[in-house]
Amino acid sequence: MTADLEITRLGESGGKGFEKVFAFLRERLLAGSLRPGDRLIPERDLAAQLGVSRPILREALRALTVLGVVEIRDRVGTIVRRPDPSVLNDFFTFAFAQQAEVIDDVMQARIAIECQAVRLAAERATVSDFEKLQQALARIVETIDDADAGGVADFEFHRAVVTAGKSETLIVLHQSLSGILMRSHRGRRELLQVFDTMKTYLIDDHRRIFDAIIGRDPEHAEKVLREHFAIGDDFRRRAAIGEPGRRSASS
Repeated sequence: MTADLEITRLGESGGKGFEKVFAFLRERLLAGSLRPGDRLIPERDLAAQLGVSRPILREALRALTVLGVVEIRDRVGTIVRRPDPSVLNDFFTFAFAQQAEVIDDVMQARIAIECQAVRLAAERATVSDFEKLQQALARIVETIDDADAGGVADFEFHRAVVTAGKSETLIVLHQSLSGILMRSHRGRRELLQVFDTMKTYLIDDHRRIFDAIIGRDPEHAEKVLREHFAIGDDFRRRAAIGEPGRRSASS
């Protein structure tokens, strides 16, 4: 068991009691004086040193358990945990749920994340990553006529690209937006009902991205990915203005 940690009182200018508790943990986590597995001093002592009431302290600690920052154990105390980045997905989904233009804004963040990730993937991807990308590409082909399964397949391919880049920060950021990105991928798959030519575009473009990564060419990989995003945006624009699409004979 780790030793209890000594702390110093925060100044009264630190804000409301709830914010003091968050500030205390944030500053010490960033400084490295608190680490996963460390145990905080008893609630009574912590509340006194922070200058907050015990109910406020408990409320803050419970909120932090939801974020995965701490864990409250009976007869043990409050233990610092390694935060679970997956909670960011729910946070962003709820935070952006009522914003009509959120998809376009998130797409800009997605482009920034994936364009850097694909460059890294071209340099760092392993044989295992190539296999996962190839499987994801095959799934895109299999689901080309299914908007729901196809949206998932598209997302999984792009997630495999980000994962192959081996950047934990980019992986966390991409995963944190996954709920909203899934909506975007499904929406683009629905455009296949309007533009039959998108089927070839979707398959060929994802294959080009895959080939660029295997070819170990970061510049070309980013160029192909940016073209992929631009063509997708053009189909969305054409659908928005009601431009007729060419349907297949069986439609």
